[in-house]
Amino acid sequence: MLCAARFAFGETRTVSNPFHEENGPQPPKVLKAPVEILANLRLLQQHRDPLIITFHDRNQRFQSYLVEVDRERGLLALDEIIPNDGERFLKSGETFRIEGFREGVRIAWETLQPATIGEFEGDRCYWCALPAEVTYHQRRNAYRATLKQTQLVAIELDGDKLKEPINGMMLDISATGCKLRFEGDLNGRLQPGQVYERFSAKLPIGPITTPVELRHVRFDEKLGMSFAGIRFHNMSGLVQRNVERFVYQLQREARRFEKDELF
Repeated sequence: MLCAARFAFGETRTVSNPFHEENGPQPPKVLKAPVEILANLRLLQQHRDPLIITFHDRNQRFQSYLVEVDRERGLLALDEIIPNDGERFLKSGETFRIEGFREGVRIAWETLQPATIGEFEGDRCYWCALPAEVTYHQRRNAYRATLKQTQLVAIELDGDKLKEPINGMMLDISATGCKLRFEGDLNGRLQPGQVYERFSAKLPIGPITTPVELRHVRFDEKLGMSFAGIRFHNMSGLVQRNVERFVYQLQREARRFEKDELF
């Protein structure tokens, strides 16, 4: 299955110039081969990537995890839905959409058959049919703009899992996430894979607030600072447009600086 996973991900990799106009999210692909679909679902399962669940004609979003992929029975199992009032929509047979993210790739599919409530390894779960096709959207090539020392953006990280907000600075940013710097050792306070509901950044074009997922955190003893990578999570359309606008602005400045250096 590792080979299948490499094949599924390897298809979409491209070598690109970081200053090329087309460098950014790639067009989505629709995977229909069972081996590719299973490989990507199992990656979401193995890495415990949070899934976003939306019911058709409803604005509320729910979260769950993929806990089992059963190829023989043609089923997958979802963990309990958060908030748990989403269960009544499942019980009433409503169709829904699932999307997850793995290393910059958006993996999404529709569930058109009713889910059934059951158990997996003694815990409550929801059994759904394996999807016949999956949307695979490679966003890994999004341009990442490094901020100059004079441009560093003040940020605040907050959420239900934190006792108090943590203040830091943004070091770089792309359409999908950014790198942060904090004073002190935060390894005990921040948990990779955790979604923090309130990330605020004072961008020059205007402040933004959005949920984020912590990808990694590292403490540098010599500097006495922690460095973290976050991925924007479930951004609103307005926030996404502001982030992309800011990144594009930085990209233009970098290209202009590059031209000045050449001449």
